[in-house]
Amino acid sequence: MLTSDKVIVQLIVDQCEKHGIKHIVFSPGSRNAPLAIAFDENDSFITHVIHDERSAAFFALGLAQELKEAVAICCTSGSAVLNYYPAIAEAYYRSIPLLILSADRPPHLINQGDGQTIVQKDIFKNHVHESLNLNDQLVSESEIWEIQTQTSKALNRLSSAWKGPVHINIGLDEPLYNTIEKTKNYARTICEIENDKQLSPDFCDEAREILPRSKVLILCGQMENNERLLRELVLFSDNTNVLVLVENTANLQGQQFIHCIDRTLNQFDHNKKEYHPDVLITIGGAVVSKKIKTFLRNSKPKHHWRIGADFPEMNTYSCLSYSLEMTPEKFFQELNQLKIEVNKLNYSGLWKKQDILAKDKIPAVIKELKSYSDLVIFYNLFDYLPDNCVLHMANSSIVRYCQLFDPIKTVRYESNRGTSGIDGSTSTAIGAAIANPSKMHYFISGETSFIYDSNALWIRPFPKNLKIIVVNNSGGGIFKIIPGPAESKQGPRYFEAQHSQKVSIIAAAFGLTTKTISNKDELMNILPEFLKDEIQVLEIHTNSEQNPIDLNYFFNALKQ
Repeated sequence: MLTSDKVIVQLIVDQCEKHGIKHIVFSPGSRNAPLAIAFDENDSFITHVIHDERSAAFFALGLAQELKEAVAICCTSGSAVLNYYPAIAEAYYRSIPLLILSADRPPHLINQGDGQTIVQKDIFKNHVHESLNLNDQLVSESEIWEIQTQTSKALNRLSSAWKGPVHINIGLDEPLYNTIEKTKNYARTICEIENDKQLSPDFCDEAREILPRSKVLILCGQMENNERLLRELVLFSDNTNVLVLVENTANLQGQQFIHCIDRTLNQFDHNKKEYHPDVLITIGGAVVSKKIKTFLRNSKPKHHWRIGADFPEMNTYSCLSYSLEMTPEKFFQELNQLKIEVNKLNYSGLWKKQDILAKDKIPAVIKELKSYSDLVIFYNLFDYLPDNCVLHMANSSIVRYCQLFDPIKTVRYESNRGTSGIDGSTSTAIGAAIANPSKMHYFISGETSFIYDSNALWIRPFPKNLKIIVVNNSGGGIFKIIPGPAESKQGPRYFEAQHSQKVSIIAAAFGLTTKTISNKDELMNILPEFLKDEIQVLEIHTNSEQNPIDLNYFFNALKQ
């Protein structure tokens, strides 16, 4: 088959194929032409072409998230590379494997006045697991052998216990478009086997000593679906002294779990010691709720066991005592096998009572709201959202509103909570929908986030299995909810950045079909139909002044 005449490019392509990388997301350019040619000529790869590098990187993140495998992104030199950074940071903090292949000028042309040239070596070093800087000036077989070793070791990080992004920067000299018939293979790899870690005898002894006399709180952050973990966690939480708090992004649902943390925390006095845990066990990634973080920092558990391979030294609650670098399912399986004698503390029931009291009041509270606000929209959305779909949530107020209502059992919840930025949520949802065409995907976003990532709508083919709901409250609605900016006279201009843009016009410009609604009657009539018909983008206008009023009323009414 044909390939680029550059050996370093052939080597990288062979290594990617050997390490099981299938999807490559390209952004057009000239300096990365040898890579585009070589990957395109190899039938082992599926290539995508997306013009905007920032959108392309988030699109790749959505592919990797959905496929549960590493995805590569490839761009030309200069500022194009910098546009990858937001998605790389998101992948780093969510432990999603992305391979960044950035084309560069050869070393002797860096900082010499050539166009599209910046210092690209180690440019992402603070947010990648490995960073290699290569060039096409290979001179010997031994050098090729060494680069195969380096590349293989770097690509192994994509499938390690602590996954995340890897960067390979390749200096390429002109000519860039020459091809040859491929005759050699550079797929020599190094196989690295990680040990499946187990609980130490000392830890097991301590667990047997501590757990029977303790109130145990398990906090579950963002995770993929994990049926084995769910089974072990349900079994462990049969002990009445064990409380399990989950967010919808944890994708763990159990009858005895508490799924709406802020709603439950709203119900009781946080200074009451009976609600404070003795042992805190944390699993998964990011936690949305600021209230639970404040509660745990103030209640100061005596023990905090952090479970997982990623960020082992992260001490979110300032009480870390053990960091166990093993999978959560393995941890709870071994803990269950210890058959620890349980106490009679009804710690779980104490919290669950507050959760049920709040949940039972919700229908009546919502019915009392005569206005048309963000809260009403989310309440009704979860009434109509179909089973067995994927719900993608943009950041800021969107993901927080979604946490107020119990998750639907068959729905999977996704959100870019690694860095919690607004910059690539649409692109990520599109990537996920394309990666998994057998499921319907629904993406709900604020208008600021949607406009910010509007180049995502340029992606073709646009997935038919994706529907987008945009809640347009004419600015950053989160800043009317959180303390501080809501009381500031600079709030409307500097924090909310109020505007009068209509996202339906932007979506229509990209050829998407749209519908706009602006009152409660239209919402109740159109929302159920939108979830079924051919309309791709539904824009819902709400009153930015009414939104915080209704949200405050909601919390106050539940507490009474």
